[in-house]
Amino acid sequence: MILVTGGAGFIGSNLVASLNERGVTEIAVNDHLGSVEKERNLKHRRYSGIVSTEELFRWLDGRKLEAILHMGAISSTTATDEKAVMAANFELPMRLLDWCTATRTPFIYASSAATYGDGSQGFNDTPDALARLQPLNLYGRSKQRFDLAVAERVRNRVPMPPQWAGLKFFNVFGPNEYHKEDMRSVLCKVFPDAKAGRPVQLFKSDRADIPDGGQKRDFIYVLDAAAVVLWLLDHPRVSGIYNVGTGEARSFRDMIGALFKALKREPQIHYIDMPAQLSGRYQYLTQARMERLRAAGYDAPFTPLEAAVEDYVTRFLDRPDPYR
Repeated sequence: MILVTGGAGFIGSNLVASLNERGVTEIAVNDHLGSVEKERNLKHRRYSGIVSTEELFRWLDGRKLEAILHMGAISSTTATDEKAVMAANFELPMRLLDWCTATRTPFIYASSAATYGDGSQGFNDTPDALARLQPLNLYGRSKQRFDLAVAERVRNRVPMPPQWAGLKFFNVFGPNEYHKEDMRSVLCKVFPDAKAGRPVQLFKSDRADIPDGGQKRDFIYVLDAAAVVLWLLDHPRVSGIYNVGTGEARSFRDMIGALFKALKREPQIHYIDMPAQLSGRYQYLTQARMERLRAAGYDAPFTPLEAAVEDYVTRFLDRPDPYR
């Protein structure tokens, strides 16, 4: 059996879907099903049952698992409750890491590109670069703290699980993100306007060297993100902290252009002023360095942005049932 924490969430539910497509159904899902949208993320899926966080470690006691895929977290970049965020994003995964070490269970967890902050330190996922990163928000700091704790254990030769991997996911988008509200991808947020024939709003640039809508992100389709996790399960000798992006930054204007193309409509984009609270703190570029994951042996291609957007729109967003 495989345990997927956050298994009713965005990346987690897509992992469950990808496992199902392999014929794997012995899956335990750990999550809080606090919304109808999250419940719907699993409505097409086969799994063994739901385990609450409150009962998780009682459930784990004496159990043998094939792996723990830890995707659960408080992922809001605007969260301010430090006690709650650190409990969910640092203390809980530390306990899971200890359990996996003691039981010799592979442990694959979600880190985040939010650890890179404004990107001024680059997007290098080498171990010596970790300590230099300066996250901009509590979410990023919590993920950074756990990455550093893991790296310190490895450096000091403290016992670890037989396989461990931390995945710094970049700008993941795709089906089953609907419950994330403000944390949804821009594409998901603006789809109703584009579908209804209304102009889509994007932020103006407040930098002279970058055009409006020219802000860039490393957008990665959630199906590709899940594929990296499954590849790690297939390659148990691979451990480390790795970036998970495409390695190619694309602009928001590119993404929205692909949305209108998928809808077979001419682009309509209206640029609005950058909110005052973001001016001077807005990321203009994220781009994963993927050399280390490639060197570890991951050689599958990443879905190009236009193809990923077309798939997301035509198979999910523009259907009565958009859930994977």
